[in-house]
Amino acid sequence: MIGRTRQRSRIRKSTLGIIFVNDVYAVYIYVVYGVYMTATTSQKIANAARRLLNKDGAEGVTMRRVATAVGITPMALYRHYPNRDGLLNALADAEFVELSARLATLRLTGGIERQLTKILDIFLDQAFESPRLFELMFLTKREGARQYPEDFRERRSPTANLSADVIARAMETGYFRKDDVWEIVFETGALMQGLVMLYLGGRMAMSPKQFRAFCHRSFGRYFNGIRS
Repeated sequence: MIGRTRQRSRIRKSTLGIIFVNDVYAVYIYVVYGVYMTATTSQKIANAARRLLNKDGAEGVTMRRVATAVGITPMALYRHYPNRDGLLNALADAEFVELSARLATLRLTGGIERQLTKILDIFLDQAFESPRLFELMFLTKREGARQYPEDFRERRSPTANLSADVIARAMETGYFRKDDVWEIVFETGALMQGLVMLYLGGRMAMSPKQFRAFCHRSFGRYFNGIRS
């Protein structure tokens, strides 16, 4: 038993160390510790809501359906989440933390465009693994979602800051023409999100591998347009 406790402590310390890079401690600590501790009622609610979201989309997540899945009354659910919007926001926030963690561990080697393509691939991985969550995070209107331009220029988006830093370095070194860094970040994000939603909506007859290659080519054409 002692050996197990020590091993878990080492894992927690190592995992949490990743997150200190992104300044998103609290939510990720909650997510990480949930792996090692018995699930609380709040965690069970979040897990049930996520299953419903993955199956039926945001419209399928109702307080009554979630309560039934957990085995509690709808009124008891409100002790943990203020309303349906609060529950959906919690799901999106947790996924943003997970995405930020992936980006934090990314090794940015190679040229500028290679680095940006690696970042793109992290987003594509997330979209393939959890398409409904991707839609909730980036395309569903919800209270508290980050807005352009202020939230981005104030670096309140951990998932956008990494791309901004790479693009800024590219401009400083003369690889890209001098321009508005955050406009480019937002434009490339819109390009990626639009292509993903067209693909997930069945508008593109491609395998995942073919779609990824298409996205790489699309970004390559965009980068060619802003290159010095």
